[in-house]
Amino acid sequence: MIITESILLLSVSMAVADAPRTAVRPRSLSTSPRAAQSAPAADPDRVAVLPFANISAAAEDAWIGAGIAETLGADFERVGPWSIVRQPVAQGSLATVDRAADTGVATEVAAGRLLDAKWIVSGAYQRLRERLRITARVVDVATATVVHTAVVDGMVSELFELQDRLAAELRRGLPSGAVVPPARAANVPRGAPAVPAVEPPTARASDDHAPPFPSEPVPAVDRGGFAAAPTNVIDGPPPPEAPDTISRDAAGRATVRAVRLTGPLRTDGALDEGVYETTAPISGFIQQQPDEGAPATERTEAWVFFDASNVYVSARVWDSAPESQWVANEMQRDSFQLVQNDYFSVVFDTFYDRRSGIGFLVNPLGGFMDYEITDEGFPNSDWNTLWDTRTGRFDGGWTVEIEIPFKSLRFRPGAAQIWGMQFVRSIRWKNESSFVTPIPIAGPPGDFRLSDAATLTGIEVPGGNRTFEVKPYAIGSLATDINAVPRISNDGDGDFGFDVKYGVTQNLTADFTYNTDFAQVEVDEQQVNLTRFSLFFPEKREFFLEGRGIFDFGRATGGGGGGFFGGNAPTMFFSRRIGLERGQTVPILGGGRLTGKAGKFSIGAVSIQTDDSTSANAVGTNFTVLRVKRDILRRSRIGGIFTSRSVSTVGAGINEVYGLDAAFSFYDNVNFNGYYARTRTPGLEGDDASYQAAFSYNGDLYALQVDHLRVGDNFNPEIGFLRRDDFRQTFVSAQYSPRPSSIEMIRQFTWGGSLDYIENGAGQVETRIEQARFQIAFENSDGFSVSVQRSYELLVRAFPIAPGVTIPVGAYDFQDVLASYSMGPQRRFSGTFSIQRGEFFNGHITSVGYRQGRIEITPQLSFEPGISVNRIDLPAGLFTTSLVTSRVTYTLTPRVFFGGLLQYNSSNNSLGTNLRLRWEYQPGSELFVVYNDQRDTSSLRGTPFVQNRAFVVKFTRLFRF
Repeated sequence: MIITESILLLSVSMAVADAPRTAVRPRSLSTSPRAAQSAPAADPDRVAVLPFANISAAAEDAWIGAGIAETLGADFERVGPWSIVRQPVAQGSLATVDRAADTGVATEVAAGRLLDAKWIVSGAYQRLRERLRITARVVDVATATVVHTAVVDGMVSELFELQDRLAAELRRGLPSGAVVPPARAANVPRGAPAVPAVEPPTARASDDHAPPFPSEPVPAVDRGGFAAAPTNVIDGPPPPEAPDTISRDAAGRATVRAVRLTGPLRTDGALDEGVYETTAPISGFIQQQPDEGAPATERTEAWVFFDASNVYVSARVWDSAPESQWVANEMQRDSFQLVQNDYFSVVFDTFYDRRSGIGFLVNPLGGFMDYEITDEGFPNSDWNTLWDTRTGRFDGGWTVEIEIPFKSLRFRPGAAQIWGMQFVRSIRWKNESSFVTPIPIAGPPGDFRLSDAATLTGIEVPGGNRTFEVKPYAIGSLATDINAVPRISNDGDGDFGFDVKYGVTQNLTADFTYNTDFAQVEVDEQQVNLTRFSLFFPEKREFFLEGRGIFDFGRATGGGGGGFFGGNAPTMFFSRRIGLERGQTVPILGGGRLTGKAGKFSIGAVSIQTDDSTSANAVGTNFTVLRVKRDILRRSRIGGIFTSRSVSTVGAGINEVYGLDAAFSFYDNVNFNGYYARTRTPGLEGDDASYQAAFSYNGDLYALQVDHLRVGDNFNPEIGFLRRDDFRQTFVSAQYSPRPSSIEMIRQFTWGGSLDYIENGAGQVETRIEQARFQIAFENSDGFSVSVQRSYELLVRAFPIAPGVTIPVGAYDFQDVLASYSMGPQRRFSGTFSIQRGEFFNGHITSVGYRQGRIEITPQLSFEPGISVNRIDLPAGLFTTSLVTSRVTYTLTPRVFFGGLLQYNSSNNSLGTNLRLRWEYQPGSELFVVYNDQRDTSSLRGTPFVQNRAFVVKFTRLFRF
């Protein structure tokens, strides 16, 4: 919108005349003779003070803005060399001038030039009950930059004292003659480079985006988590009225309005359509890190549009740093490195349950990823849907446009919709994250904290939007396997199959598969195992990914729970048990899945039939899973699970699991969760139950976890994952994590300790681990940690740890120290270096490692090395295990990339190669070219060098109806 500069020359006399006189400080309100005199434009001492914006939008507080400006002007005149010109604004024009603030510094520079001022002082104030926050900035008119900002908080009754404090702080940013280096802005993170263009919280009445007061409870919101908002009632302020697109309440909660398009919108990243000029943007982002509740240090404007087929999200992302300083070094779709870049993302809670949703993330290079969120945690970044995005550049930052078809979304029945929505801005070079609503610094990551997200209104979805997709595939391969019976040598093969996705309703989706093939899936990354328990490898197969979080069982909201024990808590449904047996592939004939929401119920069902496999010694088996969860209270749930395997692995008959679980979340960080489950297996009678009860408080300064877990000797979830059985475990952990304001380079210290205590079924102490740890999080996103661990292990059976090396039965007490240093992911060379030294059972261990390594060669080409070397010296023998991985990725476009993974593992004398070309030639349709081989590095003993290899070409085509 265009605001003429003449608006800035209106009279303030109406505002002063109407103000409650009993509340105004008895100071002179007259303009001084010096201020009234004409001054040359080059006068370095001429300051214009603008009335402060009323963010709270309460009419009874409107007089405060003019009073603050008058008090500041009088103070500057009294103690400094400055000549002051008061900027008059009529009370009736306050909303118009606030709206003009959307143009940022440019409007104030124009005012400064009209008034022949060298400096402009402006700001805003926000009232929450009896508390008041005032923010202000000083703008250099000649350079159009913000040179100083300030924030003061206090009680409304302390208004005059607050004004004095604000004046004293602003005087530091008002140079006389020569420019004096400004003090550090209150809302700029420690350790960040000095930047001039810092936007303070300016707002209009309908876009009041100053942060709330974190110490105050949120009005009209049950932060305790005891009451759930009805899904047909807005959980936040009333919807904004056109032409506004956002409204806020005193707590910072926001309601956003989507705008229906009347013409086409090209998804090209240019933001050059007229709708961007006529539609007010959504702005006023609020920091979560590093300064919780402070305004974002860089400006972001966003829009939400829709038409008959798609929902569109666009953003204009300002950045005061040159593009060479931005962290944008990844283009590959769905690469985890994208979250370590500067990015803009939107998260939609389309069922408005305030706990689950889907996210769409884009970085300045156009690299993008999508992900699912379940119960404010457990992000599923392997999930993909159809959408498109483009980015662009403008003088001062970058732009992004996102197009999401309604058919790619799941939502409640009905044309008119209310969704939850969150905008996220990550500025990695500052190590800053900000959101459109205030997000607590503790608890789940802000991207997942949907209970505190904004509300999106105005969306109207098309009728008959139920999904119907068919995705056939064709595959050809050439394979060699010397271990197969009979041996295979350059054996050619071909096959076909298809997947079908059908929307049973708008919110329940059925998936069907026939002759499923997963040849395009990248091989697992190998791991070093120095324990006597099995390793866990993640699911990567596309068919099992949508709605994966629905099947999680026994975990706390936000991702706690079973993870306390590093995998000791059983997983009731682990989809890798389907189609894989003893490391061998088992053919999947077909099957189906049903996932989605029905009211307050989340539903997941799976039925898959596999075929016989001689090489894996497997017979045809049916796998069935049913999972139901019900949302209760605000952020809590209860649920149940049933699994069935038609052919048990340990006896003749069916293996079944029955379980109930619950998770309760109160306030911001208090969580209780637990479960009870039993299995039924032929030949395993009695002691077949498992249960868990856990409590956690995950505050930013203090954290506490207490957990108790029991797994019976005959508990046997055969479609799940069980690391160990026949034990009772108690785990306690506490930590203290202050944020030192006096040390510029350090963001947070953490001191912590834990006790892990495990007894076996006979009541003997089998494992006891006592750990003390210290961590430092630096402002530049580097990190350092050191931990001291004392362990006790009782071996009731000998433990063969390496070929020819066995640890005998007995009790062992040992201690070691582990130290690591992590380099921030924004660096061209990043990763974590670690060293471990100490005792290991009845010997010693020395380990060095480099993990999550990444070397940026260009934004398209990266190299990710990793190494782990463990030297174990035991009475039974000395041995060394080495694991070396090397990944190379070259990305032509976000939808075309080539990846290579080379892995060497000395534990099994294997050298593996995986080369993969993935071309998404149109959204949802792909071409894969894959080469795999496995080599035996001990071939000097007579074993053939090449164990197996395969060359595969797979073509898929998506048809959406």
